[in-house]
Formats: sequence, C-alpha cells, structure tokens
Amino acid sequence: MSNTEHPIWGAIRKTTPPPPCAQTLGWDVLEAEPGSGRVKIAFEGKREFLNPMGNIQGGFVAAMLDDTMGPALGTTFAPDEFGPTIELKVNFLKPTKPGRLIAEARVVQRGRSIAFLAGEIFDEAGNLLATATATAKIVKVGRDGFVGFGK
Repeated sequence: MSNTEHPIWGAIRKTTPPPPCAQTLGWDVLEAEPGSGRVKIAFEGKREFLNPMGNIQGGFVAAMLDDTMGPALGTTFAPDEFGPTIELKVNFLKPTKPGRLIAEARVVQRGRSIAFLAGEIFDEAGNLLATATATAKIVKVGRDGFVGFGK
C-alpha cells in the first residue's frame, strides 16, 4: 500500500520543504521508493548538537533515527494516513561525532493500525553508531492536519 499523493512525497522529492524538525537535523533523503517500507536518509551532525564530551547528544541521535523510521513507514501511507511514534527504543553503540550521518530504516511489520519499525545510523566511514526500534500508530488525518509539510 502506498500513495505518492501523500504530503511526505513532496518533502522526499524536495518539491516542498520538509517539516521544521527535519530541517533542523539536516534531513536529506537519499533513497525512498513508494510502497517499499525502506528509506536511507543523511543528516548533518552539527556542532550545536554536541554534549560536554564533544559527541552528538543522544536525544539528537534518537530524533534522527525517529525521523528515518517514520518516513520508512511513510512510503506505505495512503493520502490520509500518518504514523506518530508511540514507543521508541535506542541503543547507543558508539559516540556520534559531528559530520554527515547516514540512517537506514525499514518497516518490520505493518497492520491496519500499528506498525513496527527498525533503523540504524552510521558515520560516513560506515561505522554503526546506534540502532533503534519503534512502534507507530497509524491514524487517519485530513490534509489540513499535515502542518509540517511544505508550510
């Protein structure tokens, strides 16, 4: 199931701006196919995201993973669907340094109202930095409900 009329496709194709939170993270979609349940997204690990140890603070890494798993689910959306995260678990494997980061995510299983997601984030050298799983609730929403896309 997928529909490229969903507002997420404008952001993926760069014909409309992504939501502000994605812009803050330097969100740049590298791979996404309608109905695939998979995406690859680049982020910019900015100096503004650093903790006192000089690493990207874990909340930003979690946000990047969440902002990858959500669009993976988004590749399966009908025009009136959205999938807010209702549970997120992140495993931090290595410190995340500033620079370009690459995240990949996939839909593990999707039902009518719940989806299970998984993702990983890597540095440019391909080192695995963190993994995540999430549960999303699939909800129906009117087109005016998509506040962040292209507005």
